Amino acid sequence: MDTATTPTTLTSEHALLLAHVTDRARRVLRIASENRWPRGELAALARYLRAELIRQVTDEERLLFPASEATPELSRLARDHARLRACVDTISVAARGDGTRSPAQLATIVRDLLTQLERHFAVEQATLAAPGRPTISTASLGACPHRWFALTEGPVIELDALPADRLLDAVGDRLRRLAPGERLDLYARTDPAGLCAALAAGDPNVGFAYLACGPVRWRVRVTRRPGR
Repeated sequence: MDTATTPTTLTSEHALLLAHVTDRARRVLRIASENRWPRGELAALARYLRAELIRQVTDEERLLFPASEATPELSRLARDHARLRACVDTISVAARGDGTRSPAQLATIVRDLLTQLERHFAVEQATLAAPGRPTISTASLGACPHRWFALTEGPVIELDALPADRLLDAVGDRLRRLAPGERLDLYARTDPAGLCAALAAGDPNVGFAYLACGPVRWRVRVTRRPGR
């Protein structure tokens, strides 16, 4: 793992995640303020929330909560997580075009998410911090760093830009988000046959096809089979 660019404290991890959520939320709010429906911007926000925010709260419950004594404060954090999940579900439903919310109503929901998230992160950092030292990040305990999202979310993944020992985690996480019929390309300087075999073993519903076989550049197309 690249520790130089991976947050090592929960505070810095939260700051990175909040910055990415806020950036995408502001794009939604800008369009909604013009009384227009932010279709593309909302889809991007919902995709990021499902992939990164939901993973963050799940990783915290898995990696950080068990190390803390059961207290009313910890129960409050769990309730906060439930509310955040519900808010993400609401935004995801709106992004699919379901429901009859107006742009103004959507903007209220998005602003509420940002307020919830900022307040929750501050409380969580104070609750989980050990006396005299900050709480380490979930990435430090083995979770995927949030900075990987930008490296894997598009239609092309440059495998050489990711840590070699975490390729399976990073690319596998992206493949789980592939919609039926969606495809992406893996680029590498060496043959990624071993990675493809491991990915195929973990998810038999994706197919792999070589588009270029070196010697300088390898390219493999990955497709999630329709109807699976």
